[in-house]
Amino acid sequence: MKSRLFDVEEKYMLRAIEVARLGMGNVSPNPMVGCVIVHNDIIIGEGYHCEYGKSHAEVNAVISVKNKELLKESTLYVTLEPCSHFGKTPPCSDLILKYGIPNVVVGTIDPFAQVAGKGLEKLRNGGCKVLQGYLEDKCIELNRRFFTFHQKKRPYIILKWAQTADGFIDIDRSVEHFGQSTWITNDLSRIAVHKMRADESAILVGTNTARKDNPALTIREWSGKPPLRLVIDKALKLSSELALFDQGVPTIVYTAKDVPGTDNLEFKKILFNGNELDQILKDLHERGILSLIVEGGQILLNSFINRNIWDEARVFVGKSNFHHGVKAPVFDGLMVKSEELDDSWMFVFHKI
Repeated sequence: MKSRLFDVEEKYMLRAIEVARLGMGNVSPNPMVGCVIVHNDIIIGEGYHCEYGKSHAEVNAVISVKNKELLKESTLYVTLEPCSHFGKTPPCSDLILKYGIPNVVVGTIDPFAQVAGKGLEKLRNGGCKVLQGYLEDKCIELNRRFFTFHQKKRPYIILKWAQTADGFIDIDRSVEHFGQSTWITNDLSRIAVHKMRADESAILVGTNTARKDNPALTIREWSGKPPLRLVIDKALKLSSELALFDQGVPTIVYTAKDVPGTDNLEFKKILFNGNELDQILKDLHERGILSLIVEGGQILLNSFINRNIWDEARVFVGKSNFHHGVKAPVFDGLMVKSEELDDSWMFVFHKI
């Protein structure tokens, strides 16, 4: 049987996780962090990291406390280790010590090298009682993008495609059918896709998808910040009239050629020598891109699957049948979620 102490710690850490999710889509390349301050089993303050470059969760939680004297008798719950270095903002560990908060409960240690245990050490050296590892798995899952970025030195990769009930992602299209994507699911699924784009940092398509579907890769059906658009075009054969090149959203073209960029359109030269994916992911890591949606066609999706370079797959399944055409990718994954979207479904898989 759980002790009352554990029940209490779990309850407030779950609330901190819930609050942290409010920062989704706005804090990258920082992690989502939530903080709850409790006095005599009553929440007296809470906050989350709202936007990159602005106040951290602990700061917003402390600000929300009306009677600051209560902080000296309170417990602060935070999903991620308080920072100990000067970045865009001052160290949160210093703030906790300044207000004399005696007890700090931390979900998980920060994998960022400039923190990585240093924040907890500073708090303990300052006289705080620090407990760590409460709901650690849930806290890591919350920031799986951030942990992947720092531990694997690449973005968190989400493969995404729509397929028919009989397992096809496209018909065998001729040139006269280029320019419009093949409609497989429904309006609610499209809204879900646009929300996903707003939540992630970048989105990648290959040459064939750009030419056949002419996707805009924006978030017209949702509010938020659009992802950085990426397209692979080795020989620069794609038409400049495509929606991807409207310069309305920052866009990068990975190519074999040296070409000067323009406003919101960059041409990044890479070597097409068999390790294109490694070069692209390295470039995105250097740019601070935490997550990447791969919304390509069969060739691009299978290139990630065959290399086993992916973390999550979101498969949208419609009710129609094509009977023949371009087969959907085959992969090994653990289904962690299914969601009905009117007459379509979304299935979420994690890599095994």
